[in-house]
Amino acid sequence: MIRVGLGYDLHRLIEGRRLILGGVVFDFEKGEDGHSDGDVLLHAVTDALLGAAGLGDIGSYFPPEDAKWKDADSAELLRAVWKDVQAAGWSLVNLDCVIKLERPKFLQKRRDVILSIARILGVEETQIFVKAKTGEKLPPVGTSEAVEAQVVCLLEK
Repeated sequence: MIRVGLGYDLHRLIEGRRLILGGVVFDFEKGEDGHSDGDVLLHAVTDALLGAAGLGDIGSYFPPEDAKWKDADSAELLRAVWKDVQAAGWSLVNLDCVIKLERPKFLQKRRDVILSIARILGVEETQIFVKAKTGEKLPPVGTSEAVEAQVVCLLEK
């Protein structure tokens, strides 16, 4: 059996927070405004995996109303979900990810992000791909007011 999952997340960019994408910190004057550390890419990966496995979504696993998840490490949240997905008998075929970000430029850190996600999931780096698009100067992404991530995954059992 194979299943496809789709994950999506969007966060406002604000001063005073770190910009974290796929578990990698980027040098930028703004970061994601979120209940956890705000890593939009790992949140989208988490939702894609949960959706494909039919196990819910990130909000049902880690409710933002629960103070326990304030400033949580998104990599740890993803690891916890991935254990449940694997326990349900699923394995990852691949992840294909898109980051929408005007600045900073993503390409120089792409390999770091791919390796980070592969390490978090304990899979081969060839199973992960991440690409970036700008917002073409259109709000909110193109004016550096937000960052967005879309992820599709393929699981097999």
